[in-house]
Amino acid sequence: MEKQLFIASRVREVLLNGHWIANTNYQEQLADISWEQAILKINNLNTIATLTYHINYYLKGLLAAFETGKLEINDKYSFDLPEITSKTDWDELRHDFIRNAERFADKIEQFDTEIFSQPFFDEKYGSYLRNMEGVIEHSYYHLGQIVLIKKIITQ
Repeated sequence: MEKQLFIASRVREVLLNGHWIANTNYQEQLADISWEQAILKINNLNTIATLTYHINYYLKGLLAAFETGKLEINDKYSFDLPEITSKTDWDELRHDFIRNAERFADKIEQFDTEIFSQPFFDEKYGSYLRNMEGVIEHSYYHLGQIVLIKKIITQ
């Protein structure tokens, strides 16, 4: 399997439809969360909505960077979730997340294999491969948090 197809399938696995590593994925976990549950604060943990926004922030920012050639996202803004006050707000965030996840995987599939060894916008960020693997690992990290928070609020 070509590297771009392999990486895209790993992205889809964690975000959209996989069960191999975590026995679940974002799309599955978020599907039955109400907006009230999504914004429920448990102690000092992030909310499910905040974690969803956080991963979506990077997906959206990387998609923009692939289009423009400029990486303009900043970690300090990645948790700046706009207020969610209704089912509509939550549904919009979830749908935007799923749409960006699909677009992100599709974009990776279109990469030439050679890009994975090239610098990711700036040499200080390492290679494309390192960053795509980072997106996957970062997504699994926060998926685990979502699963645990969901268990706490639905027991």
